[in-house]
Amino acid sequence: MNKPSSKVYLVDDHPLVREWLTNLIDQQDDLSVCGEAESVQQAIDGIGETDPDVAIVDLSLNGGSGLDVVKNIRNSRPKTAIIVLSMHDERLYAERALRAGARGYIMKRETTSNIVAAIHEVLSGKIHVSPQMSAALSEKFADGRTPSLRTPVEQLSDRELEVFQLLGQGFETRRVAQVLGVSIKTVQAYCARIKEKLELANASELLREAVRWNERSAAN
Repeated sequence: MNKPSSKVYLVDDHPLVREWLTNLIDQQDDLSVCGEAESVQQAIDGIGETDPDVAIVDLSLNGGSGLDVVKNIRNSRPKTAIIVLSMHDERLYAERALRAGARGYIMKRETTSNIVAAIHEVLSGKIHVSPQMSAALSEKFADGRTPSLRTPVEQLSDRELEVFQLLGQGFETRRVAQVLGVSIKTVQAYCARIKEKLELANASELLREAVRWNERSAAN
């Protein structure tokens, strides 16, 4: 008797990405897509209904952040392994994703074979990151303690970093609030904390620094 396929749930706000992943995964003898979502709430509801073995989650979603989905799954369905599949630089986001509860981080530019390998690795209980990221994390934690974060931007909380990134992409405060599903006052409070942590004097300096940081990240 053949072993049942492992169920994979897809969370991404781009239909073409979900279609591409569905075609890739359903070609595997031991994997099948059991559902998909484009927003945070859809993902939480759908994963609760389908009880997947693996959830593949993008960081940028309608109505919030993929990290919110990761944290929800970790708390409500700890047996579901999570892979973050994102365009965002793993040097800044992989460790955050792992701390939130993900078992793997892979960038969308990776080959299809690496994506399938990542799914199989997390299903077997392993952690999947790139060799470069694995070496960096091993070195960072070699002395057995969590070191302080290296740069001011890395000291931002997950939500503060999301706000900072959206500002750098040209989003106004009202639009940032809509994307993250929070109030304008909440976004303003995040901005105030970001300015304090980055030692920026005012909103203009915050915007300029966010744009510069976004441009540097895209160039790397």
